[in-house]
Amino acid sequence: MTSRIAFFLALAVILAVAGDLAYGWGGTLFVMRKLDGLVNWTAFWR
Repeated sequence: MTSRIAFFLALAVILAVAGDLAYGWGGTLFVMRKLDGLVNWTAFWR
């Protein structure tokens, strides 16, 4: 994984959590579960 890809993935996660907190969607736990799945998926390809 290049630094550029890691930066954009981190930015997407930060924006998702910020949007959740700002708009009160209540999906922070959902986002964190999806992030965990993404980490496991990218670790598979490593």
